[in-house]
Amino acid sequence: MKRILITGGCGFIGSHTSLILIQKGYEIVIIDSNIRSSDQVIQNIYKAMKKSNIKDFSRLKFYKGDLRDHKFLEKVFINSQKIDAVIHFAGMKSVAESIDFSIDYWDVNVAGTVLLLRVMNKYQCNKIIYSSSASVYGNSVEVPFKEDSLLKPLNPYSNTKYVAELLLNDIYLSNPNNWNIISLRYFNPIGANSNSFLGEDLNFSENIFPTLFKSYRKKDTIFHVFGNDWPTPDGTCIRDYIHIDDLAQGHVAALEKLFEEKMNLSCFNLGTGKGTSVLDLIKTFCETNKIKIKYDFVERREGDVPILVADISSAIQNLKWGPTKSLEDMCKDGFRWFLNFQKCL
Repeated sequence: MKRILITGGCGFIGSHTSLILIQKGYEIVIIDSNIRSSDQVIQNIYKAMKKSNIKDFSRLKFYKGDLRDHKFLEKVFINSQKIDAVIHFAGMKSVAESIDFSIDYWDVNVAGTVLLLRVMNKYQCNKIIYSSSASVYGNSVEVPFKEDSLLKPLNPYSNTKYVAELLLNDIYLSNPNNWNIISLRYFNPIGANSNSFLGEDLNFSENIFPTLFKSYRKKDTIFHVFGNDWPTPDGTCIRDYIHIDDLAQGHVAALEKLFEEKMNLSCFNLGTGKGTSVLDLIKTFCETNKIKIKYDFVERREGDVPILVADISSAIQNLKWGPTKSLEDMCKDGFRWFLNFQKCL
């Protein structure tokens, strides 16, 4: 049974991936500072394990600590005896916030990654999946974006993702017989695990689904659409939304690729290949869940781009993976999670 270290495993994507890997037979070691997540997620994973009839709870271990703490990180590797691979989710992830707090973003996202790789190298763990972002494409004119499209990051957050990819490239080239690395560029994950134990925590996310639900829950709150003058058919930004379960399955496929192949350096887009405008998403969210949400238009956000849509042909061909869930599934599962989450507030 292979043991996988998940950094940032209490977060939205990390928790869903951890659960699916456990269901696939892996042992999981999660580290998280819980600065922007809750350790309650660990209990929710246990609940999901129980529902899946997984009785061996020792297959999930959790260490609370900061990725930039060298002693803490070494202790995790020592206590775990052998880590077979790492999936690196941990990081700060707000485009808008990164503009105001760029030093923090570089410290967490880049310096934290450097330390992780240093400790991995010391303990002879040479397989890593890196959580990158579609934001590295910026406003490149080539749409949909392919992995070899021109990279034009436009803000500190996407700069840190771009630089971390460069770092991984340099590390691989320094010793190509030692490292096996896959970078996954996410587009826009939304929704929630279909069993409703896991979802996107309203307390720690300002992404589109949590914001939509807050607007629904507080009837006097209006959802703000950032710009209606973008160069798109309805004037609002177009994004490639992917169900969080499909994204998590993409990590399973990438991990299997790491263990099947010899040392390599790869990069894959994870999306659906379909673009949806913000207005169309709001419409689908409301129609699917039979609700109403008030919205208005405000100024564009700094660092935004008009269109982010993936070309996922490489992931389909090389990872034998593809999305299975519709936009309606994303809206239905996400709303069900939010309704359950609201009961705990």
